[in-house]
Amino acid sequence: MFNRLNKCIKILGIKKKSTIKDIANVLGLTPSAVSKALNNHPRISDKTKIAVKQVAENLNYQPNHLASALRKGKSNLVGVIIPRNNSNFFSSVLENIEEVLNKEGYNIIITQSNESYKKECNNIESLLYTQVDGIIASLANETVNLEYYEKIKAKGIPLILFDRGENDLNVDYVGIDDYLSSHMIIEHLVSQKCKRIAHIAGFSHSRIYKNRISGYRDALKEYNLPIEEDLIIESNLRIEDGRRIMEGLLNLPKRPDAVYAAGDYAALGALQVLKENNINVPNDIALVGFSNEPFTSFVQPSISTIDQKSELIGKLAAEAFLNRIENPSIKTTLNKIIVDAELIVRDSSNRE
Repeated sequence: MFNRLNKCIKILGIKKKSTIKDIANVLGLTPSAVSKALNNHPRISDKTKIAVKQVAENLNYQPNHLASALRKGKSNLVGVIIPRNNSNFFSSVLENIEEVLNKEGYNIIITQSNESYKKECNNIESLLYTQVDGIIASLANETVNLEYYEKIKAKGIPLILFDRGENDLNVDYVGIDDYLSSHMIIEHLVSQKCKRIAHIAGFSHSRIYKNRISGYRDALKEYNLPIEEDLIIESNLRIEDGRRIMEGLLNLPKRPDAVYAAGDYAALGALQVLKENNINVPNDIALVGFSNEPFTSFVQPSISTIDQKSELIGKLAAEAFLNRIENPSIKTTLNKIIVDAELIVRDSSNRE
């Protein structure tokens, strides 16, 4: 039978992208019967199912998942937007989102903004076109205008934000308390006899970095330490930003005796400059980062940092989506899930 089918296929000379109609024409079936066979419908005989699948394979037939999603109103796809993929924090969050969602029959489509607002908007457009069932996102550093995120909400698609999220969107959020985390860092540095603490900050238009700056400022006030504006420098928190800012701090008439960087990559850049200038870390200048990237534990000296509990954040973000998708008619209270962060003290700030 299959030899005869193969001959028919060759005679038809089908080279364009194959469709269900092409399979139906080869077998003399209706497109409806072919569709049911491909979806393992119980009313279709095993013999027909085998024939349909054989012809589909020979024709290199690929199901049109987008069309299927439009028909069913469900794609079992979840879009995930991250600022960058070279961060262990975001990689870990992704891994745990995928693990939870895969168990429930969902696959994820991963996009990254590279901290670009324009690219983030394009990612959202692509995910909406793909008919994803929901979007889990962490905002780019450049993002100030939330119009595209409002578009997701307007379509009734569940939107879950993690790590970087804005209160104005009124959607479910999973993250840490950035204000308290900053306070914890300053408290630690004060306990190490640091009195002039600089802050390599993220951009304050982003809620998480604004909260980290506020925590830094309020902790300095609490311990009666001066707040010097030239010691607070906002940036993208890349390695090159940490290097540039640390070089500037070393050129000040009065250097800081500690530096708190709101990201580990900026902390690494700062550490490189300190070592190049033969400055003792932590005795001359103590250093603390943020995110617990893997390299922080094996560079010399190892870098003190905040562990954001990425595994738990990923799992909770996925569960928040599942809760929304499984209860579409229930207008539940928006969930703001705050995970307890942990300060990991290492050599770069431990003067004892």
